[in-house]
Amino acid sequence: MMRALLFSIALLSLGGCVSSTAKIAPMGKYPTLPAIQQQTSTQRLLQGLPGAERPVPVAVYNFTDQTGQFRASETGQTLSRAVSQGGTSILMKALQDAGRRNWFTVLERENLSNLLNERQIIREMRERYLGETKVNPEALPSLLFAGVILSGGVVGYDTSTMTGGAGAGFLGSSARTEYRQDTGTVALRAVSVRTGEVLAQVSTTKSIASYSVGGGAFRYVGFKQLLEAETGMTTNEPDQVALQQAIEKAVYALIMEGVEQQLWTFSDAKRGSELLASYRDEREGKITAEQVREATKKAEQQQRKQKAASKAVAKPNANATPAARPKIADVQQVPVRGAPIVAVAEVTPSTDRNPATGKSEPSARPGN
Repeated sequence: MMRALLFSIALLSLGGCVSSTAKIAPMGKYPTLPAIQQQTSTQRLLQGLPGAERPVPVAVYNFTDQTGQFRASETGQTLSRAVSQGGTSILMKALQDAGRRNWFTVLERENLSNLLNERQIIREMRERYLGETKVNPEALPSLLFAGVILSGGVVGYDTSTMTGGAGAGFLGSSARTEYRQDTGTVALRAVSVRTGEVLAQVSTTKSIASYSVGGGAFRYVGFKQLLEAETGMTTNEPDQVALQQAIEKAVYALIMEGVEQQLWTFSDAKRGSELLASYRDEREGKITAEQVREATKKAEQQQRKQKAASKAVAKPNANATPAARPKIADVQQVPVRGAPIVAVAEVTPSTDRNPATGKSEPSARPGN
């Protein structure tokens, strides 16, 4: 019996190792407090980009699920979609994260009808209560227009692209582990409003992993004493987070493609050329995405160290001897309610030698 208990404990610790990156609540306890979503690695990659020389006004009408797949279950297909339908909101957030709002000026177009209706209500109210026959441009300026339209969507969602597992049993005790991987594909393109030309188009993929670990025991531990135990745990990578990372990577790739085609440029040309070289190596398969992330992280750490060193040099030393103070400047009386300014002569302390005593005594002389 002791051996079976030790076996169950080993299974639980194995499950903890498999899901080291996910925070799982203990059995019987469920997290109820909301939490702010943590930043992903691709989101930090976007925020670390140098800003554009001039922000690009872009419009996003929709970024939809083009796979048409429904979520599968053990009992069959359900009416729920396999992919999140909030791709447009995720894309707009990724565009704002690029260079910390220094790359794109994102314009609302998904709910354009609501925006136009609200502006029409403002016109009617001002016409009724203020008697305006024409729109006041100061109260209701015209909408901004975009030079580039971003469109695309989720173009693929392949289930069970990789499956595997292992299991073993001995004398009524068994253990098993299973693995499954799905793959999602995102396409993003930039279209010129003036000519309708597709300026750049990129495609990214993201794998969605699922792990399952379990085990059990079924054996006699004594006369008419049967031990039956079973334990297990499953970890599924959230589909929404995977879609967010794929879209953020697509925005990053679109920026690099535009820089390569000289559609837009970085404000920091040196840093931009380094990032473009890394992107080309990743696109051609010379390096992996993990290596790009590590190189970017090291570059950001180096920049932070340089900024800290420059601040330390600029900060004055508290232990340094203060410089000699200048003489008291001319003091002027502050005018009150238009009173004239009265100048006060500078008083410079000086020393004169007393001929009677031969000692130096202070005296006051009017300044120059």
